[in-house]
Amino acid sequence: MSATPAWPPKSAPRLFVDETLSDASEIRVEGNQAHYLGKVMRIAPGDTVILCDNRTGEWAAEVIDAGKRHVTLAPREKLRAREEVPDFWLCAALLKKDRFDLVLEKATELGVARIQPVVTSRCVADKLNPERANTIVTEAAEQCARTALPDVTEPKKLDALLRDWPQDRILFFADEEGGEAAADAFCYADGPAALLTGPEGGFTDQERAAIRAHPSARTISLGPRILRGETAALAGIAVWMAEAGDWIGEE
Repeated sequence: MSATPAWPPKSAPRLFVDETLSDASEIRVEGNQAHYLGKVMRIAPGDTVILCDNRTGEWAAEVIDAGKRHVTLAPREKLRAREEVPDFWLCAALLKKDRFDLVLEKATELGVARIQPVVTSRCVADKLNPERANTIVTEAAEQCARTALPDVTEPKKLDALLRDWPQDRILFFADEEGGEAAADAFCYADGPAALLTGPEGGFTDQERAAIRAHPSARTISLGPRILRGETAALAGIAVWMAEAGDWIGEE
């Protein structure tokens, strides 16, 4: 006797939608999402699509209609509630576009709650395209089956970031000149936290001094080698998730 196929199928495409999902709603997607479902995934009426709304969680939806320019979907079953992610922010200095795109994508996959772009003296960029950034993190969340999108904020100058920093949140400063081993520092951290990483040219002496003097800052080291900005950001997140985040207890 053949096994009953899993439902919903693991191969079902995943999409984030703007509308709040419920089993009494119908969702109409257009544009790039409709093209992806119809032309790339070749869905047809009766097929299943996994939908997320960043509010209620994850739903299995049935394809009701698959036209050339739109697809109509009906949520049938709620599969998971919106996940709880660790209260961990990435404050990453802006990098060249392709490198910061990588940071946005991989930080989303690794599970950060917020991505705060930072503008420093040596940044090669001082702006971020919010539509492009949202597309990158949304596609990354769909790929890794995440049900909660990270909050991507407007770029902020370093002095403003330090001035407005919430007192109850630890700011781990990844300093290329050294500090406490990241794994040791993260292991004993309790409560809201963030990781600050620098640009291609590193922080200036004045910036480094200002960060170190901040009452919420703790200086950490990410090893004996000088890392690229994107490498430092992603390595730091990975160590945090292993020591204090939602990788703990994974089987």
